[in-house]
Formats: sequence, structure tokens, C-alpha cells
Amino acid sequence: MEEIVLAPGIGAKLKILADAAKYDVACTSSGVDRKGKKGYLGNSAACGICHSFSADGRCISLLKILLSNHCVYDCKYCVNRAANDVPRATFTPEEICELTTEFYKRNYIEGLFLSSAVIKNPNYTMEKMCETLLMLRYTYKFNGYIHVKTIPGADDSLISACGFLADRISVNMELPTRESLKSLAPNKTFETILTPMEKISNTIAGNRLMLGKSAKMERAGGNRYLPGNIFTGEGSKKKSLAGKGRLLLSDACQFSDKIATLVKKEDGVGDFAPAGQSTQMIIGATGETDLTLIKTTQELYTNYDLKRVFYSAYVPVNEDPLLPGKDFRTPLLREHRLYQADFLLRFYGFNADELLSEEKPMFDDRIDPKCDWAIRHIADFPVEVQTAPYDMLLRVPGLGPKSAMRIVNARRYGTLSFDILKKIGVVLKRAHYFITCNGKLMYNIPIDADYITGQLTAINSKENWQIQQQNNYTQMTFADFGIG
Repeated sequence: MEEIVLAPGIGAKLKILADAAKYDVACTSSGVDRKGKKGYLGNSAACGICHSFSADGRCISLLKILLSNHCVYDCKYCVNRAANDVPRATFTPEEICELTTEFYKRNYIEGLFLSSAVIKNPNYTMEKMCETLLMLRYTYKFNGYIHVKTIPGADDSLISACGFLADRISVNMELPTRESLKSLAPNKTFETILTPMEKISNTIAGNRLMLGKSAKMERAGGNRYLPGNIFTGEGSKKKSLAGKGRLLLSDACQFSDKIATLVKKEDGVGDFAPAGQSTQMIIGATGETDLTLIKTTQELYTNYDLKRVFYSAYVPVNEDPLLPGKDFRTPLLREHRLYQADFLLRFYGFNADELLSEEKPMFDDRIDPKCDWAIRHIADFPVEVQTAPYDMLLRVPGLGPKSAMRIVNARRYGTLSFDILKKIGVVLKRAHYFITCNGKLMYNIPIDADYITGQLTAINSKENWQIQQQNNYTQMTFADFGIG
């Protein structure tokens, strides 16, 4: 493998700023298909991105770095908080462009994930990030995938410029409630997070409509408004923070006239954040229940049409009276259950209040949320696969959207059997407790909640153990690529 020779000092910066970026988990498949273009470097594939590695060995999809870890904010949970005595570094725009293109040419990465601590103030930081992206796109002709984290409180013109230069744009939620944000991140407010989030959402929708596409990037399955807006206390059909505010190309051009040239409508260039926007929430730093977290998630999907909400298990890097103790570890299994519930909200038609309640505000560690829901509604089962509607099939453990649709299509032409169900992708080790084929169960078993819970707990035990033991594994580091 070809070794990268870095200029003096850049290797040290890379080690610091790649390590500082590892706590941001919002890294995923691009969601953007963009073909290579003559005179430009790179392309972007929606199906996924090849892997690179952060300094501590975590496998990542992009070159994931911070512009800087010099921060004027003092968020109590953050390793880069102003009060911490840690090694500090700042990249120049040219250094980031060189790193990105050199890594890309060697097929280590397919794109860039760029975030930053707050240097001086939000506008100064965002201007440096826009300068970097503009140089990468315009001077280095980089046509690959870029995901950028915006800085809450920055001017609309700078956020707009980022949206026209990047594929995905994010505003990190950090914490799920107004009270927890005020307690642990005194320099941030819900308004500085949700106002740009809504403007970005409206701009993406408007841009998609102009291109003849659906306004919605990704609609959550069974998307229903909650009785009240958990962010504002008002009815959730009323967006109260930013009205119908949007970010405009004219705003972006206030930052640089080059953007007007760059975002001409040709070959897809000019889309505003075509891969949508995402956010991240830290779990375990404060005492919110899983119910509060998934209600916040549902509200974000419903009102801001986010592409993804990411969850980051709290890592104790600081000591503070308002934080959990140094020995505290948020179970990875809790993070895993939230991701499973997130999929149920987006693709399976579930509502947050169906999955959890005030009486049961936390997910069961032993079994996944869908199995848990089915057991709590055991009176609705078993369902007959020959006649059950698609929406009900989606709620059967072991059936996903594809296998449920295959059942609906296959039963038009004949009688289904358990062998056929297995061939079309049904996970029978979970599903057979909850379905019948032509009125018959797969095995002669009792439809009893306690019995099924015991059986499913045994099935899930291996997977649960593997998740809990994830920290015992090591991965490759930059040293494996000859980068010290």
C-alpha cells in the first residue's frame, strides 16, 4: 500500500483532530449518486462509501476530522471544552484540501466529514469551513461526497453557502431537552439549533420541488404529529421558531461570488444538501428516559424531515458535578435499542407512544423493541399471512418492509407455506411465534407472553453479548497506512 508523506506538522495535527472527531457518530452512506466529471476529482455513490480509520482505530466511512479543536465554548460533556487542558490544533483550508485529495487518490476514502469546535465565534468558524469547502470544490475540483457540521448561531449566509457546497449538512442537537442543554451546554440554546434546522429543511424541500422531486427527503413510516410540540409546548402543526424561513442562493453569494459560478444547474451540481440533513443526540449524559429520546426523535423526523438521527452513547471524558461519574458507561445495548426503535419510527409505521409509555419508559435490554411491542400486544397475534394487511405484517417480528411486500405479492398467486416464507426472507426464528399459515402455527406452542419472552430472550442473548463486548475489539489505525 502506497505510503502518504505528510508535510511537517500536518501529521501531528491529523492525529489530534481525527481523534477529537471520533465522538461524532453521524457518519453513514452518502445517499447521493453523482457521476465523475471531466476535470474534477472523484464521484459519490449512494450505496455506501469505502472506509478509513480514525487515530484510535475506529472504522469510519470518510476522512472524519475537525477544522479545529480550539473552542471558546465550555460544554461540560465535550473533550474540547475551553476549560480542558488538551493538545490543540487547527488546520488551514489548504491542509484539509491536500489531505482529502491525497487520501482520495489512494482510495482510502470517498469523501470528507468536516466539523469544528467554535474558534473565536460561530461566524468566524463557519467562514473558515466555507472557505475550505469552496477551495475543495472550486480549486481542487473535488466532486466527492462532503458532509459538514454547521455551527449553531452562525449567519444564514454562511449556512446557505455550506448547503450549496456540501452533500449533507447537520446541526447537532446534542441533548434531547431544553433543560439538559441549558445545564450542560450553557453557550447553546434550542433556538440556535432548531431555527437553522428548520430553515435547512425548508430549503431542501424547496430545492427538491424546483428539480421536480418530492419535497420530502425521507418521510418517517406512520409519520404522525404528537399532541404537542415537545420543543415549544405548542401544537406541533405550528412551526413557531422560524416560520417559513429559507436559506437562499443570494445568501450564499454574500459569502463569495464563486459560489454563484459553482452552483449552476448542471450535472446535479447546485442542489442544496441533496443527501439531506442529520443530527446527533448524546444519550446517558443526563437522566432522560428512552421515551423522551424517541419522542424527540419522532418530533425531529415529523417537523424537520431529517434524513437520520444518530445516537452517541455518552463517554466520560470530563469530570463535573453535573455529569455522571468517571466510571460510568452508557451501555452500548441501550444505544442499539434506540437505533432499532428509530427504524421502527421511520420504516414500520410505529409511533413513539406505542413503543414506550410513562409506565414503561425504558426499552427492555433482553429483546428488541419490536418483539417487546408484539409480546405486550399478544392478544393481536397470531396473524394469518394469507389475509393480514401489509401494515399488520410490518408489525410482526422477523418481517421487514421487503419481506412483507413479498408476502402480499406472493399470496395473490397461491397458498403460502413456512418453507416459502423462509425463501422470501422471513426470519422464522422470531416470526413463527406470531404468524399462522392457513390457520396453522409452525410448531405446536402456546401463544403465551411469558413463554415467548423466554424463547426470544434466549435467541437474542448471543447478539446482546456481542454488542456489550464491542469495546474489546481493535481496528486498524493510521499507522497501518504509514501515517504516524
